Amino acid sequence: MSTPSQQPVAHPATAPTPPGHTAAGNQIRAIADTLVLAYGLHPAEVTRIPEGTATDNYVVVDQAGRWHFAKVYRTREHLDLERASVELSEYCADGGVATARATRTREHELIATHGRLPMSLWSYVPHTTTGEGGLMGARWAAVGTAMGHLHRRLAAHPSAVPALEPGAAVCDVATARDSYKGLIRAFQSKPGLGEFESWSLQATCERQALLGRVERILASLPPLTVQILHGDLSGPNVLFKDDDAAAFVDFRPPTAGYLAWEIARLGCDPSSVLANGVEGWLAGYTDLTLAYRDANPKASANDLVSSLRVGCAAVLCSTFPFSAPVKRPHIVDAALESYGRARHEADLMLLDQLPALEEALRDALV
Repeated sequence: MSTPSQQPVAHPATAPTPPGHTAAGNQIRAIADTLVLAYGLHPAEVTRIPEGTATDNYVVVDQAGRWHFAKVYRTREHLDLERASVELSEYCADGGVATARATRTREHELIATHGRLPMSLWSYVPHTTTGEGGLMGARWAAVGTAMGHLHRRLAAHPSAVPALEPGAAVCDVATARDSYKGLIRAFQSKPGLGEFESWSLQATCERQALLGRVERILASLPPLTVQILHGDLSGPNVLFKDDDAAAFVDFRPPTAGYLAWEIARLGCDPSSVLANGVEGWLAGYTDLTLAYRDANPKASANDLVSSLRVGCAAVLCSTFPFSAPVKRPHIVDAALESYGRARHEADLMLLDQLPALEEALRDALV
């Protein structure tokens, strides 16, 4: 959920709507009405948090001074999937995993649907910051321990039993190759390219030329564990209190995927790689995997050692964010451009040193 350090802008729940902010004021009033109707909670303050891609997020302070986190869904179209995501988070919390807790409505529902705005309400995790910006220091081991507990709990989820699947199926190189070809054609057909578009075209061509190496990486992978995962385990969805992992948030519906990929997605975040340098990053990643193994002793050594190859291959097969100027130009901003450049640089750095990095990790783990 969110933290005071994100500097949200407060709106008293009962304040009149300021001129020029009719939509925002109406949203605040609708949230306040839903809180009273569905939860019997009378808000003293509703605070917008400038985060969230598919939801509008708010901090709520009730009249008793208690803090809550409200997630407002922008459409009712996928509420069944949203409910399944909340249920997965609750399942993990019931197993002792560090997550935020959902507050049920008066009718014991996880999502309030009868008011003007569909929303879920959560316990607020105070004095925390997200892992966005990279892992450093003691946070490597802390998040490894927490992720080990998370995956150990998810391995027991009733919707899927962990199974070994061919590692080569982590990603589809043929589909990636077609996607890159189409993206290159789209860029080349545009009458004029801006600076980031020109850079994206160049990066796309570089990555397309590497797909043969990706095929060889995938072919070398052993069978790997597939099980239910968090689904979106990245830096912004991990909350830290000082150096301790305080909570995982924003689960996706229960879906089976490669364990090694979820480990790599968090541990090989480009911000972590670039902020620490390759040598420092490898030391941190090793701390993460050792702590993970202690917390999830049934985890296969293959999943941990191969996570570097899996992460490298999967990311090189992804056209995001290079595809954004063509497919989703409205989301392109300075932050996305910076992320795209960092991701590409980190990916190439890891690919170039992959054999030595994997050998060092294997020596530490086996």
